[in-house]
Amino acid sequence: MEPAMSAQAALYILAIILLVVAALPVPTRALNFALLGAACALLAYAWPVITG
Repeated sequence: MEPAMSAQAALYILAIILLVVAALPVPTRALNFALLGAACALLAYAWPVITG
């Protein structure tokens, strides 16, 4: 049985998706996908420290 994807891996994948969407030439008003992607990447990086 395959192990499930960890929360850290899911956050990294979400960060990559958000950063790719931010690079597309799609205008958005309130949402800054680059900032959300960077926040997800930082959260994924710090996940082992947060969950201790």
